[in-house]
This record gives sequence, C-alpha cells and structure tokens, in this order.
Amino acid sequence: MKWSVKIARVGEIDIFLHITFLVLIAWIALAYWQMEGTLQAVISGVGFILALFACVVLHEFGHALAARQFGIHTRSIVLLPIGGIASIEKMPDDPRQEILIALAGPAVSFGIAALLWIVLQAFGGLAPLSLDFSEAGFLQRLMTVNLLLGAFNLLPAFPMDGGRVFRAALSLRLGQTRATRIAAVVAQTAAVLLALVGLRYNLFLVLIAVFVWIGAATEASMVTVKSALAGITARSAMETRFEMLGPDDSLGRAVALTLDGSQKDFPVVRDGDVVGVLRQADLLRGLHDHGKLCRVDRVMQGPPAQMEITDSLEHVLEDMGAGSSGLLVVTEHGRIAGIIDIDNVMELLRIQKALQEHEDSAW
Repeated sequence: MKWSVKIARVGEIDIFLHITFLVLIAWIALAYWQMEGTLQAVISGVGFILALFACVVLHEFGHALAARQFGIHTRSIVLLPIGGIASIEKMPDDPRQEILIALAGPAVSFGIAALLWIVLQAFGGLAPLSLDFSEAGFLQRLMTVNLLLGAFNLLPAFPMDGGRVFRAALSLRLGQTRATRIAAVVAQTAAVLLALVGLRYNLFLVLIAVFVWIGAATEASMVTVKSALAGITARSAMETRFEMLGPDDSLGRAVALTLDGSQKDFPVVRDGDVVGVLRQADLLRGLHDHGKLCRVDRVMQGPPAQMEITDSLEHVLEDMGAGSSGLLVVTEHGRIAGIIDIDNVMELLRIQKALQEHEDSAW
C-alpha cells in the first residue's frame, strides 16, 4: 500500500505502518498533553494506543494463520488509524473456508479479552465493565477495547469480518456474485446510517463510514470482474509480441526496446527461466540513479507470478497481486508464451462489455 513503511517481518508476512498512523500518534500525544500537561500522561496515552494496535496485529494474524490452513498465504499486514488490513493473496472459493478465515480475527480479539479478564480476576484488579475509561486501569481498558474490536468486526458489512461471513453464508445458496452484490448493498446502507450518526455525535464514525462504503464498492467491483473473466483463458488476454531482457543487459537496451515499440514492462530471463521483471518505473529510476550502462538486475523486481495458457482468468488480479511486479507470465509446456498486465485485462473487459451490449441491443 502506498504511503506505508515496513516496520517488521514475522514469518513470511511483512508488517507495514501507514504514515497516517504516525499522525494519529502525534494527535494522541498532543491531546493528552493538553488535557494533563504531563509527560507521564502522554506516555500512558501513546502506550495504550501502541498496545491496542499490537492487539490489532494479532487479530490480523488470526486471519493469516486460518488462511494458511487452507494453503493461502498472507503477503502483508498494514496498520491504519482505523485498524489493520491483512493482504491475503486470495479468498477461498469454498464459502465455508471463508467463514472460518473471517471469524479467526474476532476470535483472537475475544481470546485476548478473555486472557486479560483472567489476569485481572486473578490479581483483583477487575472493575465493573464500562465504556467510561476515566477510572479504568490500563489492562481493563485494553480488555474492553478488544471486546469492542471483536464485536465491531462482526457487523455484517464489508470490509469487516462480519461482512465476509454474511457474504459467504449467502454464497452457499445464491453463489458468490449475487451474494457479494447483496452484501455490498447492505454494507453501503449501513455506511450511510453510520455517517448520519457520526455527523450528529462523532465525526470519527464518518471516517469509518467512508471506509465501509469504499470497501463494499471494491468487493462488488472485484466479484464483477471475476465473474466476467470466469471461463476465459489466459490465451485470450496475453500479449504474444513482446521483448525480453537478460539480467546482464544494460538499461540502454531497455530504453531502445521501449522506444521501438509500445511495451513498458519486460520479463528478465536467464537460461529460459524468468528471474525478474523490469517495470517502466524501475527503468526510469535506474536511469536517474545509475545511467544507461547500469545492469538490469540492479533495478529489476522479483520474479512475476506465472500461469498456464489454458488457465482461467478468474483469479488473474489476485495472481498479479501475489507477485511483486503486477505482471503475469503465461507459459505453455514450460516455455514463455506471452505476458499479461493490468492493461491487457482491462482491454479484454472493455471488449467483453462492448460485445455484451451489442448482443443485448440486438434483442
């Protein structure tokens, strides 16, 4: 995600901090300084937010570990001021698996709350539950917020976990496409109501409402694309006239190939194996930093995702996201047959839409 900084790597999962999170920390620190006027209050307030977001990371790891049980990897976790996002390479086709993955996050939040309750009970520090945090201790506040985090994520609205559970449950009877559209409408309706409440009581709710609206629209758009591409093979979208580079080629050669044609991104091949991708942005950055004589392997990105020429394009956007380059290499009998980028996919979708509109008008 743009404007994010990598802060850690746990297992195979990168953890990123969005820059707006730092704005939140600064705002919290300033608010506590204005209210209390002491460094201790600032440290306590910021420390609580950091502890809370550590719990958010554990919540997202709940999703990641559940997904791993079904052979699905998690690329990254991004921390935002309104929570965390686990970037799972794809959602399972089986709705039952999606339900389990979605519920794993809230289960972790409730588990943390239960553990804190046991600790507070054991040491006699448990007070009556209340949303008034002014008198509650650090651990009790953390327990309460984890309960709220788990409950809030169970709301049946995208992109919350409850929205995914709702969609998956509908999919068992209606299919994923129709179920997603219904779930998206429900989520956007909830977003409007949340925004109206936020305008009256708390503007932070308006921010959450915008997040929900965008998340629902994105889910609906993605499932529409998947539905349109289902049954279409990679052969239909791939570009067959393309150039390749070697890792020891110079950026000057890449410049010449770029100017000779319309290709912007180049597979980098060594002994028949695709070892990387040189994107146009990498080329420009390399020219700026090192000049035309720089070797391609100094600035290229890692190996792209690959698919067979007969594979369906249903999951092509997820496959592109699984690689670091946003480019797909299409193979046939182990040899490179073509390449696919987002422009190829969008062009195919536009063609499909035009043909469908022609057929509809013929009736």
